[in-house]
Amino acid sequence: MALPARSIAARAVALLLALCPGTAPSSARAQARDMILATTTSTHDSGLLDSLLPVFRASSGIEMKVIAVGSGAALAMARTGDADAVLVHAPEAERPYVESADLVEGVRVMHNDFLLVGPGEDPAGARAAGGLAAALRKVAALGPFISRGDGSGTERKELQLWKAAGIDPLRVARREETGQGMGATLLVASERRGYTLTDRGTYLALRPRLDLVPLVEGDPTLLNVYHAYVVNPAKHAKVNAAEARAFVAFLASERAQVMIGSFGTSRFGQPLFFPDAGKGLP
Repeated sequence: MALPARSIAARAVALLLALCPGTAPSSARAQARDMILATTTSTHDSGLLDSLLPVFRASSGIEMKVIAVGSGAALAMARTGDADAVLVHAPEAERPYVESADLVEGVRVMHNDFLLVGPGEDPAGARAAGGLAAALRKVAALGPFISRGDGSGTERKELQLWKAAGIDPLRVARREETGQGMGATLLVASERRGYTLTDRGTYLALRPRLDLVPLVEGDPTLLNVYHAYVVNPAKHAKVNAAEARAFVAFLASERAQVMIGSFGTSRFGQPLFFPDAGKGLP
C-alpha cells in the first residue's frame, strides 16, 4: 500500500537525522512553537507588544512573528489564513469577518481613545470651537489634515467623524494621505504643522518627538476598543490554532490585563490603555 506523501517525507527526515546525528536539532528547538499575529500599528508603535510578548514567550514557549499593519490589512490576512491571530481596533470592520467565521473566539482586550491633535498655536481654532464636530469643521476649512489613508481602524474612525460632522473628506482643505501607520503619520503631521486623528497610546509614546498637542478629547465617539481573535482553523487549515488560542487567552488573563492597565504610567504619568477583558464583544 502506498504511503501518503507526508509520511514519506517524515520518514526521509527521520532517516537523514539518524544517519547524521550531528544535524539533529536540540530538544528545545524540536519542540519550538510559533505563530503569526496580525495587528494594528498602534499596539506596536506604542511599545505595548514589546512589553507583553516576552512574558507570553516565557510562559508558553511560543515564538511570535508580529505583522503590524492597519486593521483593514490585518483583517484581510485573517480572510486568507495568513495569520494565526489578530489584534485590531475596528469593530464595524471586524463584524463581517466574525459573521463569515473567518474570526472566532474573540475577546475584548482593552480600550483607549482617539485624539484630534494639531499645532499648539491651533490656527484653525479647533480647541475653542465648542465640540468635536465644530472643531472638525474648522479644521476642514483651513487644513492641513494628515490622514493615514491606509484602511486602518483609525482612518475608518476619521471617515466616520467627517460624515457625522456633515463634511465630505474630499473637500477638506489640504487633506493628505500618508498610506502609513500611526507613528509615521504623526511625524508627518508634526512636520507639516497640520492636524490629525490619533490613538492616545501612539501619541503619548511619540510625544517627545512631536510638535503637536491634543485639541479635542473625551468625546464619547472617540472611544477606541481593541479585540483579539483566533483565525478559524476550520476554514484555514494552516492556522496554528493552539498557539493562537494560547495568545488570546493570555491577553485576557489577569497577568496581562494588569500589565496593560499599568503600561505607560511610569513614563507618561497615565496609562496608554485600559484593560477590558470580560466585557464581551460590542
